[in-house]
Amino acid sequence: MGNNSKNGSRSCSLCLAICILWSCCPNLIASVAVTENQSTQRYLPNVALGEEQLKQMIKGGGAAQINWQQQQRAKQEATDVKTELAKLNTTYVYQNAWPANDVKLGAVTAVSFDRAGNVVIFHRVNRIWTQRTFDNANVYQERNKGPIKENTVLGLEPDTGNVVYAWGKNFFYMPHGLSIDPEDNVWVTDVAMHQVFKFPPRGGNGTALLTLGTAFHPGSNKKFCKPTAVAVLTNGDFFVADGYCNARIVKYSKEGEQILVWGQNSFSGFSYDVAPTNFFAIPHALTLVPELELVCAADRENGRVQCFYTNNGTFHSQYHNPLIGDRLFSVAYTPAAGGQLVIVNGPTAELGISPQHYNEVHGFVMSMRTRQIISKFGPNNLEFHNPHDVAVTADGNAIYVAELDPMRIHKFVHKSQAKPMSLSVVKASSSVIDSTATTTPRHHPSGKAILVASLMLLFAGSTFALALLWARRRKRGCLPFGTHNRRHAWEKTEGFKLGGLLDRNGFEKLEQNASDEEQEQETTTLSQYA
Repeated sequence: MGNNSKNGSRSCSLCLAICILWSCCPNLIASVAVTENQSTQRYLPNVALGEEQLKQMIKGGGAAQINWQQQQRAKQEATDVKTELAKLNTTYVYQNAWPANDVKLGAVTAVSFDRAGNVVIFHRVNRIWTQRTFDNANVYQERNKGPIKENTVLGLEPDTGNVVYAWGKNFFYMPHGLSIDPEDNVWVTDVAMHQVFKFPPRGGNGTALLTLGTAFHPGSNKKFCKPTAVAVLTNGDFFVADGYCNARIVKYSKEGEQILVWGQNSFSGFSYDVAPTNFFAIPHALTLVPELELVCAADRENGRVQCFYTNNGTFHSQYHNPLIGDRLFSVAYTPAAGGQLVIVNGPTAELGISPQHYNEVHGFVMSMRTRQIISKFGPNNLEFHNPHDVAVTADGNAIYVAELDPMRIHKFVHKSQAKPMSLSVVKASSSVIDSTATTTPRHHPSGKAILVASLMLLFAGSTFALALLWARRRKRGCLPFGTHNRRHAWEKTEGFKLGGLLDRNGFEKLEQNASDEEQEQETTTLSQYA
């Protein structure tokens, strides 16, 4: 009986221990999942992501592998997204013949402008970010491939798209962000190397002027973990979005000394009224708003833009619209029309046949004053597939979008400036065809020409008949005038020459008229080509 009691007590204790251990397992797994190589991560208490989903989000994989475990929304969307998207105007015209056909690209990750106005892009050539590229500690797993052997930075002429210059071979492993400062220095980030580089204008001799982070060693503090973007102030101070793992923004002096750090991780999955200010779910791109002294970040997986004061990093405002959705990949600012944000979103992160929210992948123009979306744009007014970065000229007349897949750089021109070449060529061709059809009959006898020719023939025939009659009557002696000293000059020649008579009475003039008509026709044709 005593043994049975002991055994029962042991069994109860064992069951209790198992229950306690079972209840602690999810917390233990979550704590392991969010430990990022010397970096203590903080997440919102209402996050409900499984271990694999959380790991995949931190690894920065594509949308197809991410499944938000959404439990509740902070506010219900009353907007009919599909209907409202259809109402948006398209104010930019796609330049489908840009860049030049001989520009071969890999996945294009970033786009910016140099001081000469060239469009500068960063691309991965033959490298692809897959599930095997990084391990769970964010360490790059493909160093054995060596750096990319081809040029990864290309400067493209803005009108033709021809390559003006190229550099960056045998240096980068996994390109990500690129920006150019007011002094024409080039700032780039490499997520495989976990580093930020500053190069002289057009890359100089390929030697970096400044390097931050430790190559291939992800971390925090003075290290980075997959940094995504850089923005540089006019005084040389700069910001780094330390994006996929640390989810923070770091401000540095011109010399590379750390000044400010703010932001922490939030994988809430909602783009508004859930993630508090200064929380990020991958700060993916940066842009400056000089007039308001702001730096704005594309909070990728929260589908919003957050703006902060450049002097102290405090929160200023956020920008979101349900038409954009819950993923926002990049943002660029233009002072045009009182200040606008140009945004590219991304495909929905939800899996399944029927995602909860309607999603279209476009470029959007948002007014910073009204926070309303003004227009949308896309390749031939269609959707993008996987856009990654966007840049807009200061006057707002041209927008460039870097896309991972298909691997290309897109150009859009504002309707007020656009010259749709394809339509012009078609119209010009039609005009040429119509002109040819109209002017070709001029080379054939017209009704007027036939009438003139008929009259001339009638005149010639009458003259010939009259001359013949005159000759016969003269021979018979029936002329009313004397037969001597009153003969016409043409009768004194060797014989009658009708050709000479006709030449003197109109054929030369008729030929001149034909020449004028041909000249008129040529003038008309030239004016149509011009």
